[in-house]
Amino acid sequence: MTRPEEKQSKKLFIKTYGCQMNVYDSERMGDALSVSGYSVVDSPEGADMILLNTCHIREKAAEKIYSELGRMRPHKEANPDLKIGVAGCVAQAEGEEIIRRQPMVDLVVGPQAYHRLPTMLDHVKDGGTVVDTDFPEEDKFTQLPRGPKAKRAPSAFLTVQEGCDKFCAFCVVPYTRGAEVSRPPARLLEEARDLLERGVVEINLLGQNVNAYEADGWSLARLIKEMAKLDGLKRIRFTTSHPNDMGDDLIAAFGEEEKLMPYLHLPVQSGSDKVLKAMNRKHTAESYLKVLERIRAVRPDIALSGDFIVGFPGEEEVDFQATLDLCKEVRYGAAYSFKYSPRPGTPAADRAHVDEAVKGERLKRLQTLITEHQFAFQQSMVGQTIPVLLERAGRDAGQMVGKSPYLHAVHLDAGPEMAGQIVNAKILHSERNSLAGEML
Repeated sequence: MTRPEEKQSKKLFIKTYGCQMNVYDSERMGDALSVSGYSVVDSPEGADMILLNTCHIREKAAEKIYSELGRMRPHKEANPDLKIGVAGCVAQAEGEEIIRRQPMVDLVVGPQAYHRLPTMLDHVKDGGTVVDTDFPEEDKFTQLPRGPKAKRAPSAFLTVQEGCDKFCAFCVVPYTRGAEVSRPPARLLEEARDLLERGVVEINLLGQNVNAYEADGWSLARLIKEMAKLDGLKRIRFTTSHPNDMGDDLIAAFGEEEKLMPYLHLPVQSGSDKVLKAMNRKHTAESYLKVLERIRAVRPDIALSGDFIVGFPGEEEVDFQATLDLCKEVRYGAAYSFKYSPRPGTPAADRAHVDEAVKGERLKRLQTLITEHQFAFQQSMVGQTIPVLLERAGRDAGQMVGKSPYLHAVHLDAGPEMAGQIVNAKILHSERNSLAGEML
């Protein structure tokens, strides 16, 4: 019989790739395995189990995971009892191929089945392997084993919606995460209360298309309004949204809910209607800009961020210029831009591709413009007094790193005992990717 002290001695290392939803999933996998005696550690050295929680969005994602598995081989050789698992979207896409190519892998689990991890571990104890990439009928969130309620950082993610029904021509999400599913609001409020009890004061609501949330007659706007009533919750955010799902009530919420932060990540992908149509985005540059106009009308100080794909099949210089023009009009506080990379199985994968050198040159021009706007936005903060949520210790002794309402990292002189507090700070100067200030 395993003694309690032995049960708690096993070490779990989770390496997370990709989006915030994978960060959330990794946290929940850690929770699920805690009841099997695992505690999460920061290094694979000496671990009893290693999990790679993977993302399939970028080019050659699977090959990068196989390379990472190769780097894990010495840990397996040093400890033959070490269990290695691959989770997430690459696991969903590759399935048994992962074990065929890397026989040292013990288990493969898709993003909709990780609540089964404790049972899977029972099957691999004696050297077997398990692959579970089903889309189970049961709700993984309600099936997750509950571990001890550990203290949490001041800011936390909460997945409210998964999957996607948009089928953009470049995207694998509908195939790896499945159709759009929204979690019941009562369960979300319960989980939010649990987070607040564990020290969280800011919750970021997550979904592949989070603003498509619809459950029990609730929209995302109503969910935000109900969460805003929770004692102890000081800030609410949400990501990632689709322009076509920015409903009137959600736009209005930016002007009505004080706890909803003035920051919106709303990907557009291109400023060219021709390219947007080829992407199957189902919106135009004009309709996107009109949404932003309505949001700014109710929240003039809102900070906007977006996503861009450069060099999508069929993109010509005139199309790319339309993207630059859109950026100049919006002036994003932050934006993420990437060269198009084909994802196997997506409609765009077999189309004629733009030359790599052309894609690289366009990406450089776009990122130069985005950086210029980002720096100008940060500079506009200098001299202002803003509320900052203190989150973690900085690199220098006596310094904390906090978060502005606009998602800037802010460095302040403060002690770790102030983590979780919101303080007023005067911004003194802007660094490359952060702000520095003093508490008032």
